[in-house]
Amino acid sequence: MELIYHYFDEVDSTNTQLKKAAENAPQGTVYSAGRQTAGRGRSGHTWETPQNDSVATSLLLFPEDLTPAQSALLTPLAALAVCDAIEECCGIPAQIKWVNDVLLFQKKVSGILTEQIWTKDGRRAVIIGIGINVHQRNFPPEIADIATSVYLALTQSKADGRMRGRKELTETLWRNFTGYYERFVRKKDLAFVMERYNERLINRGRRCRILDPKGAYEGTALGIDEAGRLSVRTDGGAVRAVDSGEVSVRGIMGYV
Repeated sequence: MELIYHYFDEVDSTNTQLKKAAENAPQGTVYSAGRQTAGRGRSGHTWETPQNDSVATSLLLFPEDLTPAQSALLTPLAALAVCDAIEECCGIPAQIKWVNDVLLFQKKVSGILTEQIWTKDGRRAVIIGIGINVHQRNFPPEIADIATSVYLALTQSKADGRMRGRKELTETLWRNFTGYYERFVRKKDLAFVMERYNERLINRGRRCRILDPKGAYEGTALGIDEAGRLSVRTDGGAVRAVDSGEVSVRGIMGYV
Protein backbone atom coordinates (compact mmCIF):
# COMPACT_ATOMS: atom_id res chain seq x y z
CA MET A 1 0.00 0.00 0.00
CA GLU A 2 1.37 3.37 -1.02
CA LEU A 3 1.14 6.08 1.63
CA ILE A 4 0.27 9.61 0.48
CA TYR A 5 1.02 12.28 3.07
CA HIS A 6 -0.72 15.63 3.54
CA TYR A 7 0.21 18.07 6.32
CA PHE A 8 -1.86 20.94 7.73
CA ASP A 9 -0.79 23.59 10.21
CA GLU A 10 -4.18 23.42 11.98
CA VAL A 11 -7.42 21.46 11.63
CA ASP A 12 -10.36 20.67 13.86
CA SER A 13 -9.60 16.93 13.66
CA THR A 14 -7.56 14.90 11.19
CA ASN A 15 -10.21 12.15 11.39
CA THR A 16 -12.97 14.63 10.63
CA GLN A 17 -11.15 16.12 7.67
CA LEU A 18 -10.23 12.72 6.27
CA LYS A 19 -13.89 11.67 6.48
CA LYS A 20 -14.77 14.64 4.28
CA ALA A 21 -12.03 13.72 1.82
CA ALA A 22 -12.89 10.01 1.68
CA GLU A 23 -15.17 10.41 -1.34
CA ASN A 24 -12.23 11.26 -3.59
CA ALA A 25 -9.07 10.30 -1.69
CA PRO A 26 -7.32 6.97 -2.38
CA GLN A 27 -6.52 4.30 0.18
CA GLY A 28 -3.29 5.13 1.95
CA THR A 29 -4.03 8.85 2.29
CA VAL A 30 -2.56 10.23 5.52
CA TYR A 31 -3.59 13.54 7.06
CA SER A 32 -1.38 15.04 9.78
CA ALA A 33 -1.62 18.38 11.57
CA GLY A 34 0.52 20.64 13.71
CA ARG A 35 -2.49 21.40 15.88
CA GLN A 36 -5.98 19.98 16.38
CA THR A 37 -8.68 22.20 17.84
CA ALA A 38 -11.26 19.43 18.26
CA GLY A 39 -9.40 16.14 18.42
CA ARG A 40 -11.42 13.17 19.62
CA GLY A 41 -10.71 9.92 21.39
CA ARG A 42 -12.64 6.77 22.25
CA SER A 43 -16.06 7.14 23.93
CA GLY A 44 -16.24 10.82 23.01
CA HIS A 45 -13.16 11.89 24.99
CA THR A 46 -11.14 14.85 23.72
CA TRP A 47 -7.47 14.71 22.75
CA GLU A 48 -5.66 18.01 23.21
CA THR A 49 -3.06 18.72 20.52
CA PRO A 50 -0.98 21.83 21.30
CA GLN A 51 0.76 23.58 18.41
CA ASN A 52 3.68 21.48 17.10
CA ASP A 53 3.96 19.44 20.32
CA SER A 54 2.19 16.25 19.25
CA VAL A 55 1.69 13.80 16.44
CA ALA A 56 -1.88 14.12 15.19
CA THR A 57 -2.38 11.84 12.21
CA SER A 58 -5.04 9.75 10.45
CA LEU A 59 -4.97 7.07 7.76
CA LEU A 60 -7.70 6.24 5.23
CA LEU A 61 -8.37 2.61 4.29
CA PHE A 62 -10.92 0.85 2.09
CA PRO A 63 -10.71 -2.71 3.49
CA GLU A 64 -12.83 -4.55 0.93
CA ASP A 65 -11.49 -7.94 2.05
CA LEU A 66 -12.39 -7.36 5.71
CA THR A 67 -15.76 -7.45 7.46
CA PRO A 68 -16.71 -4.57 9.76
CA ALA A 69 -15.92 -6.79 12.76
CA GLN A 70 -12.49 -7.64 11.36
CA SER A 71 -11.84 -3.98 10.59
CA ALA A 72 -12.37 -3.18 14.28
CA LEU A 73 -9.25 -5.26 15.00
CA LEU A 74 -7.11 -2.66 13.27
CA THR A 75 -6.97 -0.73 16.56
CA PRO A 76 -4.71 -3.30 18.30
CA LEU A 77 -2.48 -3.32 15.21
CA ALA A 78 -2.25 0.47 15.36
CA ALA A 79 -1.28 0.27 19.05
CA LEU A 80 1.53 -2.14 18.16
CA ALA A 81 2.69 0.18 15.37
CA VAL A 82 2.87 3.11 17.81
CA CYS A 83 4.91 1.03 20.27
CA ASP A 84 7.25 -0.05 17.49
CA ALA A 85 7.70 3.54 16.27
CA ILE A 86 8.53 4.92 19.71
CA GLU A 87 10.92 2.08 20.44
CA GLU A 88 12.55 2.26 17.01
CA CYS A 89 12.89 6.05 16.91
CA CYS A 90 13.56 6.88 20.56
CA GLY A 91 14.68 3.67 22.27
CA ILE A 92 11.98 3.78 24.96
CA PRO A 93 10.05 0.57 25.78
CA ALA A 94 6.31 1.12 25.28
CA GLN A 95 3.34 -0.77 26.68
CA ILE A 96 -0.34 -1.07 25.78
CA LYS A 97 -3.34 -0.61 28.04
CA TRP A 98 -6.13 -2.56 26.36
CA VAL A 99 -7.54 -1.62 24.04
CA ASN A 100 -6.25 1.65 22.56
CA ASP A 101 -3.83 3.42 24.92
CA VAL A 102 -0.04 3.33 24.58
CA LEU A 103 1.96 3.96 27.74
CA LEU A 104 5.48 4.99 28.67
CA PHE A 105 6.42 4.33 32.30
CA GLN A 106 2.76 3.57 33.10
CA LYS A 107 1.50 6.92 31.78
CA LYS A 108 -0.50 7.50 28.61
CA VAL A 109 1.47 8.87 25.67
CA SER A 110 -0.83 7.92 22.80
CA GLY A 111 -4.46 7.20 21.99
CA ILE A 112 -6.13 5.67 18.94
CA LEU A 113 -9.58 6.21 17.43
CA THR A 114 -10.76 3.88 14.66
CA GLU A 115 -13.94 4.87 12.80
CA GLN A 116 -15.87 3.16 10.01
CA ILE A 117 -17.97 5.19 7.58
CA TRP A 118 -19.83 4.70 4.30
CA THR A 119 -19.06 7.00 1.40
CA LYS A 120 -21.80 8.35 -0.85
CA ASP A 121 -20.83 5.91 -3.58
CA GLY A 122 -21.40 2.96 -1.22
CA ARG A 123 -17.85 2.12 -0.18
CA ARG A 124 -16.99 1.29 3.42
CA ALA A 125 -14.03 3.30 4.66
CA VAL A 126 -11.99 2.93 7.83
CA ILE A 127 -10.16 5.90 9.32
CA ILE A 128 -7.53 5.30 11.98
CA GLY A 129 -6.60 8.38 14.00
CA ILE A 130 -3.55 8.43 16.26
CA GLY A 131 -2.32 11.06 18.69
CA ILE A 132 1.11 10.91 20.33
CA ASN A 133 2.37 13.38 22.93
CA VAL A 134 5.89 14.23 21.78
CA HIS A 135 7.38 17.50 23.05
CA GLN A 136 5.13 18.42 25.99
CA ARG A 137 6.99 19.28 29.19
CA ASN A 138 3.93 19.51 31.43
CA PHE A 139 0.21 18.72 31.47
CA PRO A 140 -2.88 20.23 33.11
CA PRO A 141 -3.27 19.18 36.78
CA GLU A 142 -6.32 17.02 36.03
CA ILE A 143 -4.32 14.65 33.81
CA ALA A 144 -0.74 15.19 35.01
CA ASP A 145 -0.75 11.93 36.99
CA ILE A 146 -1.74 9.77 34.00
CA ALA A 147 -0.26 11.56 30.95
CA THR A 148 3.28 11.80 29.62
CA SER A 149 5.18 12.67 26.45
CA VAL A 150 8.11 11.18 24.59
CA TYR A 151 10.25 14.07 25.86
CA LEU A 152 9.32 13.47 29.51
CA ALA A 153 9.84 9.73 29.17
CA LEU A 154 13.29 10.25 27.70
CA THR A 155 14.29 12.43 30.65
CA GLN A 156 13.53 9.57 33.06
CA SER A 157 14.65 6.72 30.82
CA LYS A 158 17.92 4.86 31.30
CA ALA A 159 17.75 3.69 27.69
CA ASP A 160 20.21 5.04 25.16
CA GLY A 161 17.52 6.92 23.28
CA ARG A 162 17.25 10.38 21.79
CA MET A 163 14.51 12.76 20.81
CA ARG A 164 13.15 12.43 17.26
CA GLY A 165 10.87 14.73 15.33
CA ARG A 166 7.14 14.33 14.79
CA LYS A 167 7.58 13.69 11.06
CA GLU A 168 9.91 10.75 11.64
CA LEU A 169 7.59 9.26 14.28
CA THR A 170 4.59 9.64 11.97
CA GLU A 171 6.24 8.02 8.97
CA THR A 172 7.70 5.21 11.09
CA LEU A 173 4.40 4.34 12.74
CA TRP A 174 2.47 4.22 9.45
CA ARG A 175 5.21 2.16 7.79
CA ASN A 176 5.01 -0.34 10.66
CA PHE A 177 1.22 -0.32 10.59
CA THR A 178 1.20 -1.01 6.84
CA GLY A 179 3.26 -4.15 7.43
CA TYR A 180 0.82 -5.38 10.07
CA TYR A 181 -2.19 -4.44 7.94
CA GLU A 182 -1.06 -6.31 4.86
CA ARG A 183 -0.52 -9.48 6.90
CA PHE A 184 -3.84 -9.04 8.69
CA VAL A 185 -5.76 -8.79 5.40
CA ARG A 186 -4.41 -12.25 4.57
CA LYS A 187 -4.80 -13.80 8.05
CA LYS A 188 -8.12 -12.18 9.09
CA ASP A 189 -7.35 -12.46 12.83
CA LEU A 190 -4.71 -11.42 15.38
CA ALA A 191 -3.11 -14.81 15.96
CA PHE A 192 0.08 -13.70 14.22
CA VAL A 193 0.60 -10.77 16.67
CA MET A 194 -0.95 -12.17 19.86
CA GLU A 195 2.39 -12.95 21.50
CA ARG A 196 3.87 -9.59 20.51
CA TYR A 197 0.80 -7.71 21.74
CA ASN A 198 0.55 -9.61 25.02
CA GLU A 199 4.23 -8.99 25.78
CA ARG A 200 3.40 -5.26 25.75
CA LEU A 201 0.04 -5.55 27.51
CA ILE A 202 0.34 -3.77 30.84
CA ASN A 203 -2.99 -5.24 32.01
CA ARG A 204 -1.66 -8.79 31.72
CA GLY A 205 -1.51 -10.56 35.07
CA ARG A 206 -3.04 -7.58 36.87
CA ARG A 207 -6.24 -7.23 38.79
CA CYS A 208 -8.77 -5.16 36.90
CA ARG A 209 -12.34 -3.96 37.03
CA ILE A 210 -14.50 -4.45 33.94
CA LEU A 211 -16.98 -1.60 33.52
CA ASP A 212 -19.62 -3.41 31.50
CA PRO A 213 -23.03 -1.69 31.07
CA LYS A 214 -24.59 -5.07 31.89
CA GLY A 215 -22.81 -5.12 35.25
CA ALA A 216 -19.29 -4.39 36.48
CA TYR A 217 -17.07 -7.19 37.78
CA GLU A 218 -13.45 -7.79 38.79
CA GLY A 219 -10.82 -10.32 37.86
CA THR A 220 -7.31 -10.85 36.53
CA ALA A 221 -6.42 -9.98 32.92
CA LEU A 222 -4.77 -12.87 31.05
CA GLY A 223 -4.14 -11.37 27.60
CA ILE A 224 -5.93 -10.96 24.28
CA ASP A 225 -7.19 -13.73 22.03
CA GLU A 226 -7.09 -13.89 18.22
CA ALA A 227 -10.28 -11.80 18.05
CA GLY A 228 -8.73 -8.98 20.10
CA ARG A 229 -10.89 -9.74 23.15
CA LEU A 230 -9.36 -9.45 26.61
CA SER A 231 -9.45 -12.75 28.51
CA VAL A 232 -10.24 -12.16 32.17
CA ARG A 233 -10.35 -14.77 34.93
CA THR A 234 -13.12 -13.63 37.25
CA ASP A 235 -12.99 -14.01 41.01
CA GLY A 236 -15.32 -16.97 40.61
CA GLY A 237 -12.74 -18.77 38.48
CA ALA A 238 -14.48 -18.46 35.11
CA VAL A 239 -12.62 -17.03 32.12
CA ARG A 240 -14.57 -14.39 30.23
CA ALA A 241 -13.72 -12.86 26.84
CA VAL A 242 -14.25 -9.10 27.02
CA ASP A 243 -15.06 -7.32 23.76
CA SER A 244 -14.08 -3.66 23.64
CA GLY A 245 -17.33 -2.09 22.40
CA GLU A 246 -18.50 0.24 25.15
CA VAL A 247 -16.69 -1.73 27.84
CA SER A 248 -13.82 -0.11 29.76
CA VAL A 249 -11.11 -1.74 31.84
CA ARG A 250 -9.63 -0.04 34.88
CA GLY A 251 -6.91 -1.03 37.29
CA ILE A 252 -8.15 -1.73 40.79
CA MET A 253 -5.80 0.92 42.22
CA GLY A 254 -6.05 3.48 39.40
CA TYR A 255 -5.46 4.03 35.68
CA VAL A 256 -3.48 0.81 35.13
